[in-house]
Amino acid sequence: MTTPDPDNSIAFQGVPGAYGHLSCKAVFPDMEAIACETFMDAITMVRDREAKYAMIPIENSLGGRVADIHHLLPESGLFTIGEHFQSVQHQLLGVKGATLKDVKSVHSHEQALSQCRNFTRELGIEPIIHADTAGSAKMIAELGDKTQASIASSLAGEIYGLEVLRERVEDRLGNTTRFLILSRDRLTPSITDGPCMTSFVFQVRSQPAALYKALGGFATNGVNVTKLESYITDASFEAAQFYIDVEGHPDEAPLARAIEELQFFSAKLKMLGVYPAHTYRKEYRA
Repeated sequence: MTTPDPDNSIAFQGVPGAYGHLSCKAVFPDMEAIACETFMDAITMVRDREAKYAMIPIENSLGGRVADIHHLLPESGLFTIGEHFQSVQHQLLGVKGATLKDVKSVHSHEQALSQCRNFTRELGIEPIIHADTAGSAKMIAELGDKTQASIASSLAGEIYGLEVLRERVEDRLGNTTRFLILSRDRLTPSITDGPCMTSFVFQVRSQPAALYKALGGFATNGVNVTKLESYITDASFEAAQFYIDVEGHPDEAPLARAIEELQFFSAKLKMLGVYPAHTYRKEYRA
């Protein structure tokens, strides 16, 4: 087995066939995708120069935020250099010769199961939580049991030799996961390169109107906030940290003024990255 070229590889969490794997193939088809057990393992590979990039999910249109990512990103030492919106098309996968009537239990990641809740209820099959989608497909292939199935991607089915028992079993079409592309190096586009996103974290004291005052500059300068998440960072519960995505480039006057005002009311502002806005944002609005 050859060692991956650290300058031509991208790390993702999961096993081959995961949606992170699909995202790597979509954005960097010529790079070798490296499967990692955890998000931290993928981040560490980049930090230790064993991979050039990491593809990390941050949110899903049905399942919401991806757990732990907001804690990992600020301490990772990496920079966000891009984003990717991956269409999530869940398939019910079974061993060869199995039919829908055979299936008694279905295995998958907790978020995937929650995204297919109506389907599993309709068929009366028992959902069983697994560490990840593609890993559940691999397990089903190894079991060889017609009564057990997996909810995973079509790529996972191909890799592990499973049959699609029913296509598109998600409760709502348009299910999409947003991934961030992380790098050791800060790669900031020019303001002339096109629409940009800026991501950072900041803290405010747990006081009345603290967040209102901190974010006022975004409203008065016409800067669109597309994501704002809060979480407590210490046992005192006295300070909240916020992860925020905004449209624009820090070198543009409106965002520069908004950030300057934010810094007046907040503490520990840390830039995570400035990167091109994915075309999905424009297509979705259209």
